[in-house]
Amino acid sequence: MSNPSLSCPFCHSDGAVLSNDLAHARYDRHPVTAGHLLIIPNRHVASYFETSDAEKLALLSLLDEAYALLEREYRPDGYNVGINIGAAAGQSIPHVHLHLIPRYTGDVAAPRGGVRGVIPTRQSY
Repeated sequence: MSNPSLSCPFCHSDGAVLSNDLAHARYDRHPVTAGHLLIIPNRHVASYFETSDAEKLALLSLLDEAYALLEREYRPDGYNVGINIGAAAGQSIPHVHLHLIPRYTGDVAAPRGGVRGVIPTRQSY
């Protein structure tokens, strides 16, 4: 992997459940729900918008594969897909990663608004 950092937890593919030439997927160590997966480019890059076109395709390809894996293994009722870019958006590790979060009926009382919940007062409309 390109420019691996010893302090970056995403600069290695340990624990990968899916991979391709440019990216890998693994379960989140602090899952929001059962089956929460992270899709991570192999190259150390902070923002999705700094990834190459080839990396974007590799990430999206793994997103589809991760979806198929979760459908087989967890059978969730829905999904949230998200990327935190920058500290103001909640990014705590400066190595881009996509969250694929399986959702289950009843996992929250009122799921309407989904990712709008990042700003709780704006979730319901």
